[in-house]
Amino acid sequence: MRLQDKTAIITGGANGIGKETAILFAQNGAKVILADFDEANGAAAVEELRALGAQAHFVKADVSSSEDAEQIVAAALEQFGRVDILVNNAGITRDGFLVKMEQEQWDRVIGINLTGVFLCTQAAAKVMMAQGSGVILNAASVVAQFGNVGQTNYAATKAGVVGMTKTWAKELGPKGVRVNAVAPGFVSTNMTDKVPEKVLDAMKLQTPLRRLGQPRDIANAYLFLASDEASFINGAVLAVDGGLSF
Repeated sequence: MRLQDKTAIITGGANGIGKETAILFAQNGAKVILADFDEANGAAAVEELRALGAQAHFVKADVSSSEDAEQIVAAALEQFGRVDILVNNAGITRDGFLVKMEQEQWDRVIGINLTGVFLCTQAAAKVMMAQGSGVILNAASVVAQFGNVGQTNYAATKAGVVGMTKTWAKELGPKGVRVNAVAPGFVSTNMTDKVPEKVLDAMKLQTPLRRLGQPRDIANAYLFLASDEASFINGAVLAVDGGLSF
């Protein structure tokens, strides 16, 4: 049990990578706070975790709200008494070419993917610093380094997440808190469900392993970085992309 008796907050945990991470963490002994604005799927995910014998609790939250971010951390303290791990997984896309992108598309993606990471980390870091220990894991992306057509907003957030990760690793490291990021490549999630088959085939061809990643591939990376096996890893951005980024 690599996370035995650890309390983990996972944002965006109702579906996809977040849900898979919650399941894997629970299987490794973690107590899980699952936060998402998708109440139906979030509550269902918590019931799945409890069926596995895990202690789990759902919080309906919009991470772009400072009040909701504080509520997530408060729920962890109320339910389990501490915060050991924060996985900033919540993220959305609102794609569009630069000259056609509406400000609402920009603002919403920035709000969830960047401001949300800032607010949740700010709330959790205060608790972790007082404890003298903790792990913060952020969802970056290969597009932070390479960009992607139609994703000005998304690429900007993921580049920002990388910058924040490295900054926080320097700020919080002396307090016993490690901060790292995972940068997925093309992963089969609900975000790719509506992508045309020929586009998916092109994604696979760009990836040396010639397949899309699965949510468990990313969850495995989060598990490693959250565990004591990664106790000397701080400020890293781990590419989990099938070789796409080299």
